Amino acid sequence: MDDSVHTSRWGVTVWTVAVFSAIMAFGFLFAGAEPVAVAVAAG
Repeated sequence: MDDSVHTSRWGVTVWTVAVFSAIMAFGFLFAGAEPVAVAVAAG
């Protein structure tokens, strides 16, 4: 059997969520809550 066909994508998903969360956390810490909330609502 060829196991490479059945590779899991959970690693990519976890890294994507982690990076996005880190960016949001740094934005929250350095810019304050209000600008980040506005950016998320506008996006």
